[in-house]
Amino acid sequence: MIPAPTRYKTIMDEIAGRIREGVLPPGTQLPTVRALMKQHGIALATASRIYKELESIGLVVGETGRGTFVRDTSLPRGLGMEQHPARFGAVDLTFNYPSLPGQDDMLRDGLRTIAASGDLDALLHSAPQGGRPHERQTAARHLRNRGIRVGGDQVLIVNGAQQGLAVAVMALLKPGDVLAVDALTYPGMKMLAQAHRLDLEPVPHAVGGMDLDRLAALCKRRPVRAVYAMPTMHNPLGTVMAEAERTRLAGLAERHDFLIIEDGAYAFLAEPAPKPVFTYAPMRTVYVSGLSKSVASGLRVGFVAAPAVLVPAIERAIRVSTWNTPSLTVALGCHWIETGLVDDLEDRKRKDARLRQSLARRVLRGSDIVAHRSSYYLWLTLPEDLRADRVAAALEGEGVLVTTAEPFAVTPNVPHALRLAIGSISHEALEDALAKVRRAVAA
Repeated sequence: MIPAPTRYKTIMDEIAGRIREGVLPPGTQLPTVRALMKQHGIALATASRIYKELESIGLVVGETGRGTFVRDTSLPRGLGMEQHPARFGAVDLTFNYPSLPGQDDMLRDGLRTIAASGDLDALLHSAPQGGRPHERQTAARHLRNRGIRVGGDQVLIVNGAQQGLAVAVMALLKPGDVLAVDALTYPGMKMLAQAHRLDLEPVPHAVGGMDLDRLAALCKRRPVRAVYAMPTMHNPLGTVMAEAERTRLAGLAERHDFLIIEDGAYAFLAEPAPKPVFTYAPMRTVYVSGLSKSVASGLRVGFVAAPAVLVPAIERAIRVSTWNTPSLTVALGCHWIETGLVDDLEDRKRKDARLRQSLARRVLRGSDIVAHRSSYYLWLTLPEDLRADRVAAALEGEGVLVTTAEPFAVTPNVPHALRLAIGSISHEALEDALAKVRRAVAA
């Protein structure tokens, strides 16, 4: 005999059915937990469990201090964390693939040069974990642009900055370790933390970066093992941490014995910029960057600079994950570094990003925007009466894909905001898409 469903399951199925049938449309505020308890004559813990399970299957969202609301299920859950093929004709403001005119010719020339090189056969063989010595030295010279001054023996080459973060986590942290992050942080690190069963502790954002007073208080309460920070061109806010705060962060790492994972994926856009935190805490910081944003998203070449004592563990993590980086793409990236093409592209992309930010501020004049003047993204806080999921769904209907705050938020209370990636489409298409965003926000 099949057992009868429990009382809470029956109530949950009833609410779920009303949501799926459209009886409870997106944005509807559901009764409070106590009201639900009284309505059905159930215990408070049972009512809480119903809403928790409805949230776990993506039908509702709970907002601290506001209540529980029906989600817009036409949007994929975790929008912005997973890359999906864009609908034909849609304008994608969710991911950045910055590219400039002439880069295809640059690729042709680079491949011809490599094809004409003397030791082409070497590219058919596996490279050592972390790259060949001369390639690591080339990467070390490139990192001097960011203020990182180490030898090639302290630089490892990986498959893009995302893998750089992954091997840092794999090598340096264990399940259950406390990782402090900004309350709004890079979604890729959230997914890494979940996969490796780390205990994420959100730290509020202050002017310019992480609130270090709150971080210091956290370190007194809990054994923080590492801090993940984006001090130069924070994603999604575009802030740049002041030099004094970088020095203080290094001091906190020494005092409380934690490591710093410094993400410099977008740091090339901030010019001039303070020295990286790595220079203030070189024995406690792992610096991660790459060529995906500064050159091309399809060129998965990243760099990890680390204290010498941590290099062997990171090399082992590379071996366990992908063994090594494809020799051809590394050779191509190193060739462009050596010829100065990467420096030229970074300079041109900074100028391009400034033009795009100026365009965005003109089109979105009067909106609540947070962004760096040369960032390829911006943070748009919505008016209090607007829900981000409803705005995103409306824009998708108009052929514009945007990201809500949900993928970036570490706290249960997710702000109603949009993160707009403005670096992947033409200026004309961007202006048209932002005009649709403005109308959707003003509606």
